[in-house]
Amino acid sequence: MSRGIEGVAAGLRRRHLLAAAAALPVAACQDGVPDIPGGFTGIAMERGHQLRERLARGGAALRPAVTHRTGVVIAGAGVAGLAAARALRLGGVEDFALLELEDRPGGNSRGTRLRDLACPMGAHYLPVPGDDAPEVQDLLEDLGLRRRVAGRWQYDERHLCHSPQERLFIGGQWQEGLLPMAGVGAATLAQYRRFGARVAELSRAARFAMPALKTWASNRPLAPVHQALDAITFSEWLGREGLDDAHLRWYLDYCCRDDYGAGCARVSAWAGIHYFASRHGFHAPGDAADHAADEGEREAVLTWPEGNGWLSQRLAAPLGARLHPGVSVLRITEGRHGVEVDAYRHGADRVERWQAARCVVALPLYMAARVVQPAPDFLLQAARRLQWAPWLVANIHIDRPLADRPGAAPAWDNVLYQDANPGGLGYVDAGHQRLDLGAQLAGPTVLTYYQALGDMAHGRQQLQDRPWTHWRDAILATLAGPHPDIRERATRMEITRYGHAMAIPVPGMQVFLSQIGLERPSGKRYQLLNGERYAIAPTPATQRLAFAHADWSGYSVFEEAFTRGLGAGLAVRRESRR
Repeated sequence: MSRGIEGVAAGLRRRHLLAAAAALPVAACQDGVPDIPGGFTGIAMERGHQLRERLARGGAALRPAVTHRTGVVIAGAGVAGLAAARALRLGGVEDFALLELEDRPGGNSRGTRLRDLACPMGAHYLPVPGDDAPEVQDLLEDLGLRRRVAGRWQYDERHLCHSPQERLFIGGQWQEGLLPMAGVGAATLAQYRRFGARVAELSRAARFAMPALKTWASNRPLAPVHQALDAITFSEWLGREGLDDAHLRWYLDYCCRDDYGAGCARVSAWAGIHYFASRHGFHAPGDAADHAADEGEREAVLTWPEGNGWLSQRLAAPLGARLHPGVSVLRITEGRHGVEVDAYRHGADRVERWQAARCVVALPLYMAARVVQPAPDFLLQAARRLQWAPWLVANIHIDRPLADRPGAAPAWDNVLYQDANPGGLGYVDAGHQRLDLGAQLAGPTVLTYYQALGDMAHGRQQLQDRPWTHWRDAILATLAGPHPDIRERATRMEITRYGHAMAIPVPGMQVFLSQIGLERPSGKRYQLLNGERYAIAPTPATQRLAFAHADWSGYSVFEEAFTRGLGAGLAVRRESRR
């Protein structure tokens, strides 16, 4: 895929305009530093408390007040649940119900609005999918995001991340790109090249697919290369390779926290290599492959002001009354002739029962293991072994562009080298995708700051116990380095907490989960909307339950969740027609 001459020229014009805007002076607040309002939002944590109280009371508190009958129940309306619903709907199965705890579907891929400006509440981009993800490619075609022109796939420029895409604040100034280059010496560059060469070697030795579950589709154990990498941490592997440069280690740690919620000392070497080998590789500065013409193609991502909420909204739109928000699943019981799902509807303060032929369990594994009764052994084992990273997402409304330090122009993704805030991953600008340059250069916007707490001691407990102002003040303090007027420009901050945001791919998880995936192989081929035919990967399942959450891949990205949900939906659809 090529962005084309016009796209490159537009990006350059945009970069010059943004650079000029960054140089404009910003007036200081004359009345002192304001107390920025805001609070926690987005996740209804009190619903979990209500649920625990009702379960503790038991008896009459759990008796259903009403019973519904449907063909299929989908428990969980994250990306996997929405994908399962799409598979049923496109296959002509309309008799289903989708149950979701929160008021809006999408899970980690939800969007929101702050002072009437769209912004993400979680995942904020989707890399342009490769050939290992035909299911995701088919979705993008269905949504009009890509089409074939003169034999080549072309993506809608409006939805590709506009230039400049990313920058790094290091040494008191901004640089283009996130790989540290400011002030690094020959030894650092040499380690960059050595790491890039090792990624290329491992990619040739074994297939690294995105989604990762496609490496399990052959119904054979993982390749020896994968098994060896999965046995140790990424930090341990880097040490064995003699890759100890501080700048390289910082960058790789950032990449792992960005995709997995925890750093090199926690995730497996498989995960660390997979981050690069399954997508765009690692291209050190000065390599023959590292040139501007290819950079846009390698790193192209789709993004929107509301992040991946744009995708989840469109997946949910056709569902109508089949989507039931504000409903907590209490119990899923599989019988000889069907499935019973008891759930608590928070708005009505009552328990309701769904009776169905089958159920797609698109819940996180720690939840599925509690509500599926009795839980199959493979589910209990997986829930015991998986570890989850808590996350914090802070949306900061600013009334006009911030004052900026010297260097690269404002970008969509803005990262701080050695962020003083533990787990800090920088921020994205929700206004970066605007086509109205006047509004972008002078108007208000929302900055979405991400903080992965998988490496923080008792991070989940701290996320629950500390007041929102603790997180607000820490975020503003770290952002004051590159933006000294952040407190004067910020008008409100809203913080979303995810206690179990994503599974962490720790050592041993890929080998373990791939063995579960081998238990139910399927050789049946399915047809996508574009006419292509493909075989789905095995889906963890019992006779009447199909499990679909991204946790079954050991980490959470859109491609994994969507492909697993689609596969579970197809499996249930096939069984429903027998």
